[in-house]
Amino acid sequence: MPADMATGPSEETGAGDLLRVEGLRTHFFTSAGVVRAVDGVSFTIGPGERLGLVGESGSGKSVTALSILRLVREPGRIVAGRVSLRGEDLLTKPEKAMRRIRGGRISMIFQDPANYLDPMFTAGDAIAEAITLHADVGRREARRQALALLRELKVPSPDDMIDAYPFQLSGGMCQRVLIAMAIATRPELLIADEATSGLDVTVQASILRTLHQLAEESGTAMLITTHSMPVVRKACTRTIVMYCGRIVEQAPTAQLLARPLHPYTRALLESMPAIEHRGRPLASIRGEPPRPDRELKGCAFAPRCPIARPGCAEHQPPLLEVEPGRFSACPYLRADDVGRAA
Repeated sequence: MPADMATGPSEETGAGDLLRVEGLRTHFFTSAGVVRAVDGVSFTIGPGERLGLVGESGSGKSVTALSILRLVREPGRIVAGRVSLRGEDLLTKPEKAMRRIRGGRISMIFQDPANYLDPMFTAGDAIAEAITLHADVGRREARRQALALLRELKVPSPDDMIDAYPFQLSGGMCQRVLIAMAIATRPELLIADEATSGLDVTVQASILRTLHQLAEESGTAMLITTHSMPVVRKACTRTIVMYCGRIVEQAPTAQLLARPLHPYTRALLESMPAIEHRGRPLASIRGEPPRPDRELKGCAFAPRCPIARPGCAEHQPPLLEVEPGRFSACPYLRADDVGRAA
């Protein structure tokens, strides 16, 4: 294992990784103190893999995603780590080179499409611009490709929608425009940052099917950040659980949902509505996350953990492989303790 074992199981992967994140630390330097939003995170994504990054709001999911593309704004700063795309360190590249990678080799779908679509641009204009920025084509050809993308995404009446402005579209349709912009260049990696948050379940399911189809047909790998366990169940082959900027569990999704090996993961699953729990009060996680500007010596989840020991708050537990392909940062909860099937 590496020297900083709490950063994650990056050493378990081979040379064929598409993306490799090692010891990533992104801090925000505020008047109240240093907020360690991402505090030593390591993981890999293989070609065509769909990796889920799940946790409560404030766990560091979105900051991790933004750090990969170096989109963290002041007072945030990446202070340590390495982010490699097929062996190329993205954190040391000049900004001009990063602009070619963003939207080209790596694309991102943001959470709130209304904030990322220019109200003066039609859907067709927005998609065509994404195409012309990364391909040597004219506006007419870019519009033709934009229309083809809308048809590929099974958008109703694409010939009408291509000339619609954002205010004329629903949230789900705006999200599809962002997806079309993101996949226009057939990126190697697509980052979906809470891409289905705020959408009704029917639209959410449709978008997840679209993303799955994209991965199957084009081999695009995906990093999907979400606070929703149902989303990772439907969309992800492997899942990482984050809490307070750290990885607390990592496993193939089906195994993680069936047998969580960290108390925080188990608490998240128990707080989900389930048909077998009909008639019972919905469980909740007691307490609050620690203040983000306070440095943590031990396990960040210890104050809320039902099985915490006296030493949990004093020593940060390493992320260890407890079963083949499964990693947990809790030495006390094991598969024998878990009887709930998600």
